[in-house]
Amino acid sequence: MNNRFSIFIWLALLGCGFFAGAAWTSRADADPSGEPELVAETADPDVSAKKGTGNLPATREPAASHGLNPQERANIRLFEESAPSVCYITTTNVRRDYFSRNITEIPRGSGSGFVWDYKGHIITNYHVIQGADRATVTLADRSTWQAVPVGVAPEKDLAVLRIEAPRSTLRPMPVGTSDNLQVGQAVYAIGNPFGLDQTLTTGIVSALGREIESVAGIPIRDVIQTDAAINPGNSGGPLLDSSGRLIGVNTAIYSPSGASAGIGFSIPVDVVSWVVPELIEFGRLKRPTLGVELARPQIVERLGLDGALVIDVIEGSGAQKAGIRPTMRDRYGSIILGDVITGIDGEPVNSTNDLILILEKYEPGDAVEVELLRDEKRLKVQLRLDPAQ
Repeated sequence: MNNRFSIFIWLALLGCGFFAGAAWTSRADADPSGEPELVAETADPDVSAKKGTGNLPATREPAASHGLNPQERANIRLFEESAPSVCYITTTNVRRDYFSRNITEIPRGSGSGFVWDYKGHIITNYHVIQGADRATVTLADRSTWQAVPVGVAPEKDLAVLRIEAPRSTLRPMPVGTSDNLQVGQAVYAIGNPFGLDQTLTTGIVSALGREIESVAGIPIRDVIQTDAAINPGNSGGPLLDSSGRLIGVNTAIYSPSGASAGIGFSIPVDVVSWVVPELIEFGRLKRPTLGVELARPQIVERLGLDGALVIDVIEGSGAQKAGIRPTMRDRYGSIILGDVITGIDGEPVNSTNDLILILEKYEPGDAVEVELLRDEKRLKVQLRLDPAQ
């Protein structure tokens, strides 16, 4: 009896030990440190959820928004007010299939432009539409219109198009001035670089009085240099001041790769303001002329001359009446150089391009004093400027 009781007690103790060990192992798996879990008491039940419990990440509250700074708000307002005046220009060429005789349009290029007035005149660069058969203008409201060329000025890289859009869809760009610009002032460019419409880039006027060559090979003077990003497709778009007024037309970039490298050029608005009305009225610039035909700059340079060499004189012109001599050949076939124009009203003429730029300041019918070099002698003649033919 005692032996049976002893065996029962021993088995009971063995069973209790087995279950106690299993419980201890389960607890150790849950907490490898073997330390009892401590939970701090708090009066706010949400604190533990915010700080996190154990290995769970804490829940972060979003930082309070401080809003936009004044400069950002000014940039946004300028873009919202100016963008409706900017348009996207695409050009195509018409081709006829040799065998089927079907006519197709081939995309040529794209650029930017802006609305000049409520009559539907659109301003852009000449090189944007150069060589194109058709041009299409897409306004800021996504409406698309066929454009008709009104006038071009290759020597200024400017062109005027016209669309038959209702007045309600047109937002003319406010026009400023460029004669009071200063290096360092903020500028804004809006355009369609790489076909991405309504893009705003910002920068400063990095230099003034630059000179670039136009499509016609004639230099454009007093050009604005800016570091605002100008890429292919920005051509013809507006350059604005901080008030949203037009101060230039973006025309070119300086970049070996063809993308913006921090140097862009814009035609000053003071030039645009006198070129555009002439293009609208006459279709071309009606600069006055002396009534002479001039030698190409390469010939003048080869001869070692400083000035504009007269090749021919137009019959009945002011130059003929003033006695200006053309280049001729003698009876032996030798060339007799004509007069070399070296100045107009005291302003020096060192090349043919100088003469072209000087004449832009005058109107047809104005009287000028022309300084000449003839047979190594200097003389002056008076003549009246003729209208361009």
